[in-house]
Amino acid sequence: MDWPYGILLLVILMLAGVPLAASMLLVGTLGTATLIGVDPALSLLGQTVFDNSRTYSLSVLPLFLVMGNFVVQSGIAHELYDAAYAWLRHRRGGLAMATVVACGGFSSVCGSSLATAATMSRIALPSMRRFGYPDGLATASVAAGGTLGILIPPSVILVFYGIMTQQDIGKLFLAGILPGLLGVVGYMVAVRFSVSVGKGREIPVEPKLPLRARLAALRGVAGAMVLFAFVMGGIYFGVFTATEAAGMGAAGAMLLTALRGQLQIRRTIETLAETAKLTAIMFFILFGALTFSNYVNLSGMASDIREALGPLADSSLLLILAILGVYLLLGSVLESLSMVLLTVPILYPVVAASGFDLIWFGIFVVVATEISYITPPVGMNAFVLRSVTKTVPLSSIFHGLLPFVTMDFIRIGALIAFPGLALLLPMSR
Repeated sequence: MDWPYGILLLVILMLAGVPLAASMLLVGTLGTATLIGVDPALSLLGQTVFDNSRTYSLSVLPLFLVMGNFVVQSGIAHELYDAAYAWLRHRRGGLAMATVVACGGFSSVCGSSLATAATMSRIALPSMRRFGYPDGLATASVAAGGTLGILIPPSVILVFYGIMTQQDIGKLFLAGILPGLLGVVGYMVAVRFSVSVGKGREIPVEPKLPLRARLAALRGVAGAMVLFAFVMGGIYFGVFTATEAAGMGAAGAMLLTALRGQLQIRRTIETLAETAKLTAIMFFILFGALTFSNYVNLSGMASDIREALGPLADSSLLLILAILGVYLLLGSVLESLSMVLLTVPILYPVVAASGFDLIWFGIFVVVATEISYITPPVGMNAFVLRSVTKTVPLSSIFHGLLPFVTMDFIRIGALIAFPGLALLLPMSR
């Protein structure tokens, strides 16, 4: 089966409501069978599942998932928000800025965009509403801040990308730190712009707290800060690998939960059970993506796409802008993980053949994917906020997100113009 028919079949299955993992697994197996025969295709399928399920580096996924779940169980999100607000309350829009900073901090020990948005919405929205923040700005700051969960390490999407492209997950995590911090700063600039126009100018400004009070506010988040520094510092200085760091992080998160008095037997069992369920789902999705990737490689899709691109393939800038356009287009109809799993097997061979660094491309893909979390009509984080608030229409949420989306485009433009933003930390090892 030629690859255009394979892609068409995949789209039909997805539109019919077949789960992404099953769709990719079916198309990948059928397509491979038509190219090399049924028995070799089934043998390749079994080998793919067997080899990857016993891969040592894949254990990073459940370990970071359990780390994030223990952090959520510890209830540290409240202290992150309070600490950020203590330092930013004297600035106009300080609550919204504190929300963005708290989302970034929570992302550093959680790794999930949707979990970050859902958790912070319940903490930050009541306070912003009480202080008269417009609904658009209040919800947008949470929705945009939540996108940082897929970039600031640990990141589930970066783990998937690393496994599919055989790139060092530790380097990918390190590469995501600086662009993630730029995202936090950019979103704070977006908040500043939002409060300088319209009803935002009526938001009250709180008096500045003394330095001693601001330092005291950091005590509640000291554990999370130490945990993040320990995990990422260990990777950066080569003390342990990303997989070992995940194990240390999971143990550290469990210890942090115990020290905060939240390590209850029933909740811990529920946390571990939830992690096991999510891990099984993630593995199924990954095996489907890898099977589809095998079909892509055997069908010659990458070389055909490169030839079809013609002059674009000879211009690095045009090629990467075309890929960005593809992500923005797909982001309007697909949720982010599906988009990454569908496109990376197709695009990364083309990108690698054009001389791009695959670590850089991984960060580029995630930043492009972040935009899809907050753009219509899908905008998963916007829908999360809509389900939490219930009274705020989606149109108000998306309108409030315009300055944040603008900052995302500026950030991805900087990433294209200055690739060192994503390569600085890995190159320093």
